[in-house]
Amino acid sequence: MVKCPKELKVDLSDGMLSGDLSALCCPDCRGAWIRPESYAEWQNQRGVGRDAEPEVAVVPSQAPIDFQPSSLDNRAALCPDCKNYLVRGRVQLSGTTFFVERCPNCRGYWCDRGEWEVLQRLRLDEHLDYIFSDQWQSKVKVLDFAAREKAATIDKLGPEIANKVFELAQLLEAHPDGDFGVAYLMRRFEE
Repeated sequence: MVKCPKELKVDLSDGMLSGDLSALCCPDCRGAWIRPESYAEWQNQRGVGRDAEPEVAVVPSQAPIDFQPSSLDNRAALCPDCKNYLVRGRVQLSGTTFFVERCPNCRGYWCDRGEWEVLQRLRLDEHLDYIFSDQWQSKVKVLDFAAREKAATIDKLGPEIANKVFELAQLLEAHPDGDFGVAYLMRRFEE
């Protein structure tokens, strides 16, 4: 039998995620081990290419998701199949952080209790490899900064003026001489 990577004495049992993704599930901690061949087949059924970049539906740190990670999320774990240490991919929500784990050898995934459902809501369930990439981590930081900057602008200027600023910024970005408009505004505020 295959043992749970977090509850080492507990056998994993056959189960399903998303209704049609086979996984090995822990009856104690409610985590799930997704074997790479099961995941690849599930992606193929959905027409998702392995190297496809997901559209970021929601900046994770701005997602209104109330989630309490498992107390086992910070526990180091070994791959249930090949016994390599699992590496962690960070997902930062507005109030908390959790880690999806992947085996660097066999490329299987471990999701602690509730993480799979959060990944579905973020539309990352079909792109687990992407969470582990520098490209994803950089993109999330940029999008998170932009969202915080926009919220701060609304907070300081109020929604009516802030929306006008956002609209003007879009117009200037799209205009071939938009930098002239930006320079004009900067000069106005230097006086």
